[in-house]
Amino acid sequence: MSTSSSTTRTNKPHDIVERALELSRADGCVVIADEHSTANLRWAGNALTTNGVTRGRTLTVIATVDGREGTASGVVSRSAVTAQELEPLVRAAEAAARGAGPAEDAQPLVTGVAQSPDFTDAPAETSSAVFTDFAPALGESFARAREGGRELYGFANHELVSSYLGTSTGLRLRHDQPNGTLELNAKSPDRMRSAWAGRSTRDFKDVDPAALDAELATRLGWAQRRIELPAGRYETLLPPTAVADLLIYQMWSSSARDAAEGRTVFSKPGGGTRVGEKLTELPLTLRSDPNEPGLECAPFVLAHSSGDDSSVFDNGLPVRPTDWVREGELAHLTSTRHSAGLTGLPVAPAIGNVILDGGQDRSLEEMVADTERGLLLTCLWYIREVDPATLLLTGLTRDGVYLVENGEVTGEVNNFRFNESPVDLLGRATEAGRTEKTLPREWSDWFTRAAMPALRVPDFNMSSVSQGV
Repeated sequence: MSTSSSTTRTNKPHDIVERALELSRADGCVVIADEHSTANLRWAGNALTTNGVTRGRTLTVIATVDGREGTASGVVSRSAVTAQELEPLVRAAEAAARGAGPAEDAQPLVTGVAQSPDFTDAPAETSSAVFTDFAPALGESFARAREGGRELYGFANHELVSSYLGTSTGLRLRHDQPNGTLELNAKSPDRMRSAWAGRSTRDFKDVDPAALDAELATRLGWAQRRIELPAGRYETLLPPTAVADLLIYQMWSSSARDAAEGRTVFSKPGGGTRVGEKLTELPLTLRSDPNEPGLECAPFVLAHSSGDDSSVFDNGLPVRPTDWVREGELAHLTSTRHSAGLTGLPVAPAIGNVILDGGQDRSLEEMVADTERGLLLTCLWYIREVDPATLLLTGLTRDGVYLVENGEVTGEVNNFRFNESPVDLLGRATEAGRTEKTLPREWSDWFTRAAMPALRVPDFNMSSVSQGV
């Protein structure tokens, strides 16, 4: 075979995985090739400003080396790896493993998972064609916004990642993950009023710019009347995006091992975990399902590193629908095979989506109509942890906090800093509405596949006034 044809063959992602495994001299090897493609649009002041398409590849090699005291692992990831750079990358992972001590999470590499039928197919790619219907509709929204005295700002991003996973134990798995986000801001010409809306989508076919612009126009209208309120506890309607941001952080804080070792809100006083404990009287179920329609995600573990709730040794392990909270009761905490062995809890890998359901089939508008006096939020941002023992979080409201009186929005109020625990909020919530797909604003760079209801909380803690817009 000529050098040219060999290089061409090796540049195919599944061939790169195979060649890296062939080059390995370690006792065990896992190779993950991630093929990325993105397309994006940006706009400001009712006009498109930039657009672009990118392509890229990241290759991760995980080498495992057996020793007297246990198995060590070494992980090396690099971008844009050429055929000539492949062997040095494999050797670097092996050197990292030999220089490391025994891996605490060491387990036998996964076996017995059937090969993905499309493992040798070319990677999926996105392009500007994903915006074929969306872009003209957005242009029409610009025209309506100009006529209505609004300025639209925002961006649309679509990413497709094809992940190829191969192991020395024979696994050959592949997953294509589309991921689209839309964020739209409407501002008054003096920039004193701002409203935000966001959507998560797989293909931009279910996104309606006109409907979003109409929603934002309504909110800017509400903001024409300004009301100053002090800090305090208020009955508050949290929209799905805000609920998603809070519960995603709760999911990230749901390590079984950390809970068993007494370090989190899910630790039981005196030892053990709170699995089996009632967290809320509402019949809510917080769950993940790799096959959830519209929120599909990888049906097997793709771990590029080890941590409290992930292990490189679990790569390829099938993931199944999991209830984290079942009808109000804590049912599972995230567990690797290693941490499950330590805690006695079932293996429950983290999954790339989250759904909260079990509420009433009522829209946020219907919940507003049943509010005597309270606050309606748009979204949360700058969320940070204050106390892991209670999962107390702090953050800010943004782009519109509205006063509801006698079932109607009567004006916009100032922004606030809040201090709340999502676990505590679930216990105090008195109503949950209809579950719908939503975009978590704070965590949209890391986690987008969520479906949540609006929540009514009778005493949401607005700890101080914020001067942000």
